[in-house]
Amino acid sequence: MTARGVAAIVLAGGGSTRMGVDKALIAVAGQPLLRRVCDVASQCCEEVYVVSPRSAQYQPLLPPACRMIQETIAAEGQPLGPLVGFAQGLAQVEQAWVLLLACDLPNLQVPILQAWIAHLPSVVPDAIACLPSHPKRWEPLCGFYRRSCLSDLQHFIDQGGRSFQVWLKSRSVQAINDFTDVNPQMLLNCNEPDDLKSVWLF
Repeated sequence: MTARGVAAIVLAGGGSTRMGVDKALIAVAGQPLLRRVCDVASQCCEEVYVVSPRSAQYQPLLPPACRMIQETIAAEGQPLGPLVGFAQGLAQVEQAWVLLLACDLPNLQVPILQAWIAHLPSVVPDAIACLPSHPKRWEPLCGFYRRSCLSDLQHFIDQGGRSFQVWLKSRSVQAINDFTDVNPQMLLNCNEPDDLKSVWLF
């Protein structure tokens, strides 16, 4: 069941340099990884957006209800990074909350994400985000952001900021771990070929 008031943004703008091939197109259980992530997001959220400079290439892979957002790139043809891609996607969203996902998260589980969504009404009012936490950092590409953070995010980017961790460090963020245990395997990013050995097949 999808959640009212929650949209999803899937970021698919990276260069996949460590993987050696386009991560979004790697087949996992017979599906491109990007499609696998979008299918999970579609079961949890009212709307799903994919932000990428390769919109024409990826559009045929997506579920019919997913919308592509053409990511703006630098003059030299390089992506401006996931933080800028997120801001470009967030500007298109109207829902109060956004589930932000990287396209290389093969172990996402619908019931777990739905359980996380159920806790959003309990997030403290001044928190701009609710994210899984590690001892010294946040997991910014598998968690929830209030749409109202857009102006603050855009200001940070306009000042030259490009790091999720730097941005989040000085803002109010609530940990998903406050509500429930977080299995680190669900947060697996497939950055290198060996990471594919840890994929849950379903």
